[in-house]
Amino acid sequence: MTALRQRKGSKGKESTLAEFQSHHTNCCTDLHTEKVLPGDWSWGSIIWTSVGWSMSVGLGLLCCIYLATLHENDLWFSNIKDVEREISFRTECGLYYSYFKQMLQASSIQEGISDLIHDNLTESKRTINLLQRMNIYQEVFLSILYRLLPVQSYLEPVYFYIYTVFSLQAVYVIALYLTAWLLSGSWLAGVLTGVWYILNRVDTTRVEFTISLRENWSLPFLALQVAAISCYLRPKLTALKQMVMVWLMYVTTFCFCLTWQFNQFILLVQALVIYTLDCLNILTAKQVTTLYLVQVSGLLSVWLLQFCNSMLLGSLVLSFIVAALFIRRCQSGLKTGSLLVRLGKLLLHTAVVLFLTFTINYLAKKVLQLRSDEHIFKFIKSKFAFGLTRDFDASLYLCEEAFGLLPLETVERLAGTLLLYPYIVTLLLLSGIMAVTALHNMSRPRQGSAEESNGAEEIQEVVFRPDVAYNLLHTLFYGLLAFSTMRMKYIWTGHMCAVAAYGVCGMELWTLLFNTLRCNNKVLFWPKLMEELSELREFYDPDTVELMTWISTKTPKYAVFAGSMQLLAGIKLCTGRGLTNHPHYEDKDLRDRTRQVYQVYAQRSPEDVHSILRAAGADYVVLENSICYERRHRRGCRLRDLLDLSNGHIMDGPGENDPDLISAPHPRFCEAIKTDAAAYASLFTRVFQNKTFHVYRLKKKRKKSTKSSSETSVTQ
Repeated sequence: MTALRQRKGSKGKESTLAEFQSHHTNCCTDLHTEKVLPGDWSWGSIIWTSVGWSMSVGLGLLCCIYLATLHENDLWFSNIKDVEREISFRTECGLYYSYFKQMLQASSIQEGISDLIHDNLTESKRTINLLQRMNIYQEVFLSILYRLLPVQSYLEPVYFYIYTVFSLQAVYVIALYLTAWLLSGSWLAGVLTGVWYILNRVDTTRVEFTISLRENWSLPFLALQVAAISCYLRPKLTALKQMVMVWLMYVTTFCFCLTWQFNQFILLVQALVIYTLDCLNILTAKQVTTLYLVQVSGLLSVWLLQFCNSMLLGSLVLSFIVAALFIRRCQSGLKTGSLLVRLGKLLLHTAVVLFLTFTINYLAKKVLQLRSDEHIFKFIKSKFAFGLTRDFDASLYLCEEAFGLLPLETVERLAGTLLLYPYIVTLLLLSGIMAVTALHNMSRPRQGSAEESNGAEEIQEVVFRPDVAYNLLHTLFYGLLAFSTMRMKYIWTGHMCAVAAYGVCGMELWTLLFNTLRCNNKVLFWPKLMEELSELREFYDPDTVELMTWISTKTPKYAVFAGSMQLLAGIKLCTGRGLTNHPHYEDKDLRDRTRQVYQVYAQRSPEDVHSILRAAGADYVVLENSICYERRHRRGCRLRDLLDLSNGHIMDGPGENDPDLISAPHPRFCEAIKTDAAAYASLFTRVFQNKTFHVYRLKKKRKKSTKSSSETSVTQ
């Protein structure tokens, strides 16, 4: 079992509203009116802006070095063996890193890419296009870059890989810094954003122990996209700057979509933000259409690069954008009439858009025969009690803590660094202003489309800035997503730092905040950071190291292994052996095969399990005590319980069972096989074992001869 241990030897409504908004948005610019894109080219402005850019780079590098140091301190990465380094890439991280390693081991770039396009090791008995199935273009690009750059003599491939990921975290901090700078007009807010991001490292990133995870590649690009959107929506931006920002939005959206398979769901939330701003008359028709088309262009570009991956064409976000643009075009009089009339039109408009969205999405999936993402919708239905709770795929997600509700400890940690309080105050103030602004905009009479557009632009500029409105809804929508699913908190918490810094960058607000809380912020955080940096541990997993060494030296090169998704990803990376299944779950056939392979932990007969594993092409099966005798999850959420429910069997252990469940006719396979009973020994041979793992080689079934059968019948 993987563990970290201590190293040996170590230790008036409209006028009032406009006036307040003007004061609020300039709370950071009383002393300096610098901007990210300055129009004043005086020496003072150039120097002050240069200092701001330097601070952003400095904070980014500080975060990068901090995370790299924590990674080294936790694992003693520079001192452990190569196999231990590879094992430290946990679960699916090992699978993704194996393709970077595979590309470097290929004799040429062309051969490496060809092997990825025609891969027959990741899924036994199948040849799949990995560039189509998975988001691994970053590994391909990085391997090519490593080959071309003159760094091989002094930088190992694994360090080139992890340093690149840590450098992206520097880009992430710089992007958040720029967002706060753009919103407030002062880079002092950006400094506060970077400091808060680092102080809340536990809740803003997990890159130090999940390096290869797709979100660690994609979230920096999402943050850059948000910064570009914030700049694009700024009032009085010139046409040239608008064009530049549109291209930046496209490039960052494309990179974000290319590096994460869940891109469509994140962009769907962003599309809902844009839709809401459009309905509230805060964005112009041109801005709304541009933002929608940027999303569509990014997704379609990735669709082409991923060999026309049907999962993207059948995505809900594409269906929503098509429906929203089409209905918007048809309902030209949506923003006319009195307040009540417009509210009624808005509700009807939203209902029609949602109906058309689901209709288009349903038809698209029927035409494309798409089932790759149905497990995600099963999970959503089960999470909110809209579907069956016995579904194996949905239960596999629901029983993981990362897919549960945001725990209270997270909120307490955010409050402990003084981030939560100013964030809530800023959120309440801006939400109130935006609500009054929306009602004000909707209550104004509209005469025509031209006047409507001009009037809308005037109101946006005077009463509520579109860039502030976008960031407000962005943090609200992704905050709701984070509270519903803990794993998504990393999308929210980083942007949360920028919003809070924007709201409290004025000295008066800081003084009021600290006086209210009655705390001294200077003594709380520095010792904690120093304690984290001084704590020295090392990677320690001797059982897994022993297993990987045995597989590498004692099994045929083209042997195929069956087991848990997490372990098989490590086997693929450390040994290069073939797999029956893996953690990249976005394929219907793979999900079905995984459920079948997992029958080794169910109450099934040895003949059934042998047939299942043989059908999957397995030569060896690895059984893990941590799964067979699992205690980490509660009853009903252990893997063996999920399999029992899926098979209609009563779960073992004390507790209630549904009345329609029956007792299994066979004992649990992973336990019974260790008895070496004849029924098991005739089909499986134990070839390796330690405290954690048991490995069995599958025997070929012996067919009874006709002669022996006839003799048996005569004897009877």
